[in-house]
Amino acid sequence: MKTRLLFVLIAIAGVGIGIFLRSPSVADATVPNGDDAIERGRYLVHAGGCISCHEDDNGSLSGGMAIESPFGTFYASNITPDPDTGIGNWQGRDFLLALKHGRTPDGSFYFPAFPYRAYADISDDDALAIAAYLMSLEPVAAQAPEHDLPVWVGRWQMAGWNLLADMAEPASVTYQDPQIARGAYLTRSLGHCGECHTPRNALGIPAFDQEFAGADMPDGHVEAINPEALANWSEDDLALFLFIGLKPDGDYVGGKMEPVIEHNTGQLSDEDRQAMAAFLKRGQ
Repeated sequence: MKTRLLFVLIAIAGVGIGIFLRSPSVADATVPNGDDAIERGRYLVHAGGCISCHEDDNGSLSGGMAIESPFGTFYASNITPDPDTGIGNWQGRDFLLALKHGRTPDGSFYFPAFPYRAYADISDDDALAIAAYLMSLEPVAAQAPEHDLPVWVGRWQMAGWNLLADMAEPASVTYQDPQIARGAYLTRSLGHCGECHTPRNALGIPAFDQEFAGADMPDGHVEAINPEALANWSEDDLALFLFIGLKPDGDYVGGKMEPVIEHNTGQLSDEDRQAMAAFLKRGQ
């Protein structure tokens, strides 16, 4: 009941904000189509964790996976270039709007089950390289199910939700060590690890002062990956874990982290895994 009341309040706020809110200012952009851009995009799609959510049973990125949350069930969309059920009609600007601003091509809002707030910090060049790879895929005609949400949850509420999330988010940090800076980019932005590993308040806004401190999800508790929780892990332990899922105690990871290792961190270069490990161990 408390959560519903809070959403009613944010809905009211969203109405007022939405009146004045306009589509973000994003310039037209061209999706590159060269082999180098496509290959770079393939790497970034793995780094961005896209496959873990959007891959179907046949190995295409036509979506359909259910994402459970306290606010209902969301379904991953089709991100193959099918013109009717996927992204086949998207232009470069559409990719920038979606990935960095959480907006659909027609200007409406995505729900934050799509981690656009983490992707907001990726570079335009990386976003367009991701687009290049996705547009090179075989189109698959597959309509993702409609989200199964309570009647009091709507896209227009995201105007107010995003504003509140902006107010809660701390100022960005610049790291002088290039390895840690790269690790932060891969972990916070592309890999969006905080989407699962950071606790959230009643509105679903991350508790940024508890970044990576672990979180309770509908299907169980997600472990902490902050420096305190990883005190007994070396950077090499972490890099190996990100590669094959092996923990220092000799056990292998399971559950929903298993496909993340397989499709995301396990596909990165040794240097990038080592950078993520250095970032997660920062301050130790």
